[in-house]
Amino acid sequence: MSRKHAEHEDAGQEHLAEVIGDEPSTVGNPGMWKFFVLSAIGIFMFFVPITIGEKNTIPLDHMVSWLRAEIPAVLPYYALALIAAGAAYPWVSGTWKRNVTTTVFSVLRVVGLVVGIMLVFKLGPAWLFEDDMGPFLFNALVVPVGLLVPIGAVFLALLVGYGLMEWVGVIVRPFMVPVFKTPGRSAVDAVASFVGSYSLALLITNRVYLEGKYNRREALIIATGFSTVSATFMIVVAKALDLMEHWTLYFWSTLVITFLVTAVSVRVWPLSREPEEYAEGATPQPEVDHEGSRWAAAWQAAKGTVAADPGVGRTILANFRDGLLMAMAILPSILSVGLIGLVLAKYTPVFDWLGYLFYPITWAMQIPEPLLVAKAAALGISEMFLPAALVTESAMSVKFVVAVVCVSQVIFFSAMVPSLLGTQIPISIPRLLVIWFVRVAISLILTIPLALWLF
Repeated sequence: MSRKHAEHEDAGQEHLAEVIGDEPSTVGNPGMWKFFVLSAIGIFMFFVPITIGEKNTIPLDHMVSWLRAEIPAVLPYYALALIAAGAAYPWVSGTWKRNVTTTVFSVLRVVGLVVGIMLVFKLGPAWLFEDDMGPFLFNALVVPVGLLVPIGAVFLALLVGYGLMEWVGVIVRPFMVPVFKTPGRSAVDAVASFVGSYSLALLITNRVYLEGKYNRREALIIATGFSTVSATFMIVVAKALDLMEHWTLYFWSTLVITFLVTAVSVRVWPLSREPEEYAEGATPQPEVDHEGSRWAAAWQAAKGTVAADPGVGRTILANFRDGLLMAMAILPSILSVGLIGLVLAKYTPVFDWLGYLFYPITWAMQIPEPLLVAKAAALGISEMFLPAALVTESAMSVKFVVAVVCVSQVIFFSAMVPSLLGTQIPISIPRLLVIWFVRVAISLILTIPLALWLF
């Protein structure tokens, strides 16, 4: 943490001490308009779906869609520029030699740049240009994420920088701590995930982790437990599997099961054994439980954050820079790691073999076509859309199980894993695979009885 930021934190603590006991009023606290106005703008951009044309989604997604419609010819080159910068960054900055994982992913970023050049300039073998390979990765993932993360970072500054997370954290701490083993402020992450997307949720988690407000274990629980695909992606899955007539049931079932799986997985290795250490250079700011009025304590926490604000422009600029760096890390990895996953899924029996890991569960719980469900569950690790393609002709109970599990698994290699590895939250691939296995197994155990009862 920089000296200047530390000074602002100290100023915030001093201000917080001065205002203890004040009523929730902006009188005598002229800066508190930021808490109401800027936080409200952040909430609107991330959490309030609005209908424009025939599309109902959050304003941030509308902005990205508008840009894609207005400048479609420019976007491939914009994305390629980010990929090139991201591929060069670890080698120029020297971060490639930090450990084995960063070295491997630094090489994979270069591979992603090569794939990006081939796709943009139409070079390479025919299989790369099949609709479900390179074009899918580039058009459905790289371009939207390349726009969403930097633009989202600007409004993220308003959402997390002016006391909202601290206020929410104090209010919901009695629920979040015992259930999920995470601070109350992580509730904002959880909602951002389901309304927005994993890339936005990870952007929030990484920012809060670097500020010392999450420790490593908390950040990993949030990143692997709440960073789901957005409701928009869920609609695509529901349409593919003829579940739109049961959309409300599907959405709420998925939300509840995903959070139940997270509540169980935090009590199982490896998440249960993750160290509770803070980001290097960050000043630890753990949440504290408050005595007396929880609402008054929440107001004090928000005031302390607003008092420490270095200025709206500076806060937005710092967040935009973080978002740009994160996009640079994610995009080349999507093209390399995502392509490897799709190739393995399409041209090798690897995921058929992996399916046998889940077959005992699907067989014992009497779901129709148990081997197919097990294979679909395993296939989700490569790309969360792929399982749906396997069960389009299956019974409704099978479709429901696969549709829920492909979301509640959270972890998949085409985009979420590169996004997580693009943050500064330390995690290894083997541990991610174990967390994925635990989540899928628990998801199947919870979802199959529900599906058999409903259908």
